[in-house]
Amino acid sequence: MTIDKNHVVALHYTLNAIEENGEKTFIEKTDLENPFTFLYGVGMMLPKFEENIAGMTAGDKKSFTIRPEEGYGEKMENATTQLPVEMFADSGMPPIGAMLPLQDAQGNHVSGIVLEVSDEAVTVDLNHPMAGKKLHFDIEVASTRPATEEELAHGHAHGVDGNEAH
Repeated sequence: MTIDKNHVVALHYTLNAIEENGEKTFIEKTDLENPFTFLYGVGMMLPKFEENIAGMTAGDKKSFTIRPEEGYGEKMENATTQLPVEMFADSGMPPIGAMLPLQDAQGNHVSGIVLEVSDEAVTVDLNHPMAGKKLHFDIEVASTRPATEEELAHGHAHGVDGNEAH
């Protein structure tokens, strides 16, 4: 069965960033027992990622690269904000490099990475962690199947035990 819209896809991948000098920097990979599972064609994944795996079948392998403008965009140098230290009175000051779950004025969930901590404020980078990165994927499709009505209604894949798959 080939990967198509509204299919549950399970795949293994290794993700590297390709640096300016052409060298690869490891980011993450799946382990053999836990493939990455998602609902294809419903906007969960980067469009360029889905375009690259369209029509593949179980056992197929492929390598491809996604440029920043096809992925998470270029890194914006002015995408920082300062959070008042009072926000951390209960939880304690976050360490530099910590990822903080935040919400913008419109209620959208965003993440920020702590750049600096002072007595007055915590400076946070609001760029997506993968912004500005050229992403190189080595993938192998483990399986693909049509999604169930329940999975389509919920907008995500369910695992074998009925729990949400990752």
